[in-house]
Amino acid sequence: MPNEVVSRLAARVAEAGLDALICLSPENVAYTTGFVVPSHPLMRWRHTAFVLGADGRCAVMCVDMEQSTVEQAVGEALPGARVWAWPEFGGEAMHTLGQLLRELDLGGGRLGIELSYLSVSDHAKLARDLPAATFVAADQLLQRARQIKTPDEVERLARLSAIADRAISDSFAAISAGSTEMDLAAALTRSVYEQGAQQFKLMIVATGERSQLPNVGPSDRVLKPGDVCRVEIFPVIDGYHAGVCRTAVVGDPPPHAERIYQNLVECGHLVQDAIRPGAPTREVYRVFRAKFDELGMPPISFVGHGIGVNLHERPYLGPEDPETLRPGMVLGIEPLVYRSGHGFGMQIKDMVAVTDEGCRLLSDVSDTDRLHRIEL
Repeated sequence: MPNEVVSRLAARVAEAGLDALICLSPENVAYTTGFVVPSHPLMRWRHTAFVLGADGRCAVMCVDMEQSTVEQAVGEALPGARVWAWPEFGGEAMHTLGQLLRELDLGGGRLGIELSYLSVSDHAKLARDLPAATFVAADQLLQRARQIKTPDEVERLARLSAIADRAISDSFAAISAGSTEMDLAAALTRSVYEQGAQQFKLMIVATGERSQLPNVGPSDRVLKPGDVCRVEIFPVIDGYHAGVCRTAVVGDPPPHAERIYQNLVECGHLVQDAIRPGAPTREVYRVFRAKFDELGMPPISFVGHGIGVNLHERPYLGPEDPETLRPGMVLGIEPLVYRSGHGFGMQIKDMVAVTDEGCRLLSDVSDTDRLHRIEL
């Protein structure tokens, strides 16, 4: 039997008047199959495809080099689904995909496909191979489907949130003044893997004056007393990400740090209190801004976003987003200040799930009400 994600998606495919859906991006192949084909995210031309009929039939296409790996994964995640392989040398992925679709009696069907991922040249090849088919952009259908997580997806993201939260705490405990950002990164990644993550995507290690910079990785910078340290990591399991960020100080905090940090803490609590089913995302952002503006500093244009197989997904908790929160959504919420005007930046990022009752904190390992401390 197909997994719950596939069952839900098949119903959407039928409702949209499509005969089948073709997923091609690493994110949506992971979303539908429940696993990542190893080289798929690394080489765009090494096509993998997941085909889902409106009747629930499904098949997977991959490069021949990874056929055995994919067959094993499909046997566990999607029993009964057939695996097709295209030859890497001398073959053509779009031709094999066309053969697969014809064998499933879909060669003349109305086919939803990821037009924002498929290259123009590959689309032309597939269209030539299936002249009777009608290709329809299905990117929005997939984005909307991914917004509401199944219970299994929520629990996977909860596990990832705990891994990230604990790994950051472990890294703070493993270093002291005189350590480098690379030392912190080594402790951070060791903990991520020790806890069972398969890999990680983005890692931010920004200390001292570098804490003002968005999305920077570790350097050889040596930690000094009074340094503010912003650390964030996105561990990955089966293509899913969770992002958690924590702020620490080496020894005693510099002037103004406690005041700024406590404002961020209050912002985070207010945002969590405002997250509930039916709440407009713009209203959640308005609640955040009402408190954040007390700092007198320019905020970012959102305070949260959806997350799952992509680091950023809709909805956004921002001033222009028209979405309404619904149970099953999982969000990263992140009150932050990059340019505090005092030579440092601060951030608290948590993972939360929208429930029938309100908001569930998923990244609940560490106490964020107080600045983390790194020993001198």
